[in-house]
Amino acid sequence: MDCEMVGSGKDGSVSHLARVSIVNVYGDIVYDKIVIPREKVTDYRTSITGLTKEKILSEGIPFKQAQKEVANIIENKIVIGHDIKHDFDVLEFSHPRHLIRDTAKYKPFKELSKGNTPSLRRLSQHFLSVTIQDAEHDSVIDAKCALQLYKKHRNNWERSLKKLKKRVEKNIVTTKRVTEESRKEAENELDDEDED
Repeated sequence: MDCEMVGSGKDGSVSHLARVSIVNVYGDIVYDKIVIPREKVTDYRTSITGLTKEKILSEGIPFKQAQKEVANIIENKIVIGHDIKHDFDVLEFSHPRHLIRDTAKYKPFKELSKGNTPSLRRLSQHFLSVTIQDAEHDSVIDAKCALQLYKKHRNNWERSLKKLKKRVEKNIVTTKRVTEESRKEAENELDDEDED
């Protein structure tokens, strides 16, 4: 999934949804809609989004409609994207963390940028030998590249998530055990005080 955003506010820095694209596991487009922002747009970011006021007004659908349609499509599904927090911010809903695969957060990808967030453009060039975002961004192409990055690294990625889940579960069990032991110790101390 990938979104294009336009800006509102005095300097156009407040982002709003203007296009959302979703591809399936095969890279086929399952959703690609231009969206009419709910706020007054002060910067269409046309050089990046390729969107103009005229295009949005003539082809756009209402925000609430897009929001509902996207939520229905991704419900209970793994969503792959790049720095996808921003996409969910402009969609104004969240998705279960365990169902998100974010190419901006995957540790082996971050190593390419010395621990910083790598750009999708850089990841695509390095791992896929594909050049994207030379001019305008295309949310369909960006969604497909994020998907390809994930698929290329899926086995290691999913293996690392399983290991992390096991560590977290082990820590939870250990915490519960320590808490239970602490509770029993406290009860024993209270019992000892009662006897005195």
